[in-house]
Amino acid sequence: MERREQPVVPVARLAGVTREQFLRDIYPRRKPVVLKGMELGTCTTKWTVDYLSQAEGSKEVKIHVSAVPRMDFLSKNFVYRTLPFDTFVQRAAEIKHKEYFLSEDEKYYLRSVGEDARKDIADIRKQFPILAEDVQIPEYFEKEQFFSSVFRISSAGLQLWTHYDVMDNFLIQVTGKKRVVLYSPRDAPYLYLSGTKSEVLDVDNPDLEKYPLFVKAKRYQCFLEAGDVLFIPALWFHNVISEEFGVALNVFWKHLPAESYDKSDTYGNKDPTAASRAIQILDRALKTLEELPEEYRDFYARRMVLRIQEKVYRNDYG
Repeated sequence: MERREQPVVPVARLAGVTREQFLRDIYPRRKPVVLKGMELGTCTTKWTVDYLSQAEGSKEVKIHVSAVPRMDFLSKNFVYRTLPFDTFVQRAAEIKHKEYFLSEDEKYYLRSVGEDARKDIADIRKQFPILAEDVQIPEYFEKEQFFSSVFRISSAGLQLWTHYDVMDNFLIQVTGKKRVVLYSPRDAPYLYLSGTKSEVLDVDNPDLEKYPLFVKAKRYQCFLEAGDVLFIPALWFHNVISEEFGVALNVFWKHLPAESYDKSDTYGNKDPTAASRAIQILDRALKTLEELPEEYRDFYARRMVLRIQEKVYRNDYG
């Protein structure tokens, strides 16, 4: 199939945005924005490879290791391994490795988790307390809305799968450079979803024989440098490439009332409880339609789709 280029919409970049301006002018629009010149503490200058290694020492961390740059959560084309933190940082900063698990050019990725990942959220103040002292998190939300602060380190060239989160977040690029590609929640029908993740791994050269509708998705894009903060609203899909070895911090907070979220969710990626219930009800309705012959099944399924469109689709966001 002939390749059709997706038009690229640059993500807006704004400097010197105060908390009041963010909450009044940016937050209600529910679109990604790169915020520049924010006060983030000493982390943007202190967090060198040597400093990181010394600060947190040899505590063990669980990491992703991949023999290929493009990680795929659906096929699990990576392995989990454990390393001392200082050894991990040194390896992640290398291009070629003398010591390795899979190959000499393997990629490393740390996504911090709670003490018990099944019950505890990631919080840099608890998992990496010494480094946390260097960070000033922009408090552009109420304290009770805070959900997690996820510490991330990536090898150069590593690309993470396209996915959405159910909470708002600031992606704080502390060191290194990233390219972030985003898609609106409205373009979900074109992203070939499996749960919260897209099956389309290569967003630059997608397989249009397999994913022909992908070209309909509007591509938003930005490049982050040290000190940049990307606001990613809940439900916006994002695909991230680390163009250099880099360190980042994700701060997630609750956009909806606390009772809207699944209390067992420690990652911030389980659908709100009302959405989960609605999907279960829809699955039961579809099962019920199987009692009808194909012609009738098709007719009533189309009526159901029309009813959903009439009752809940919005026409005013893009």
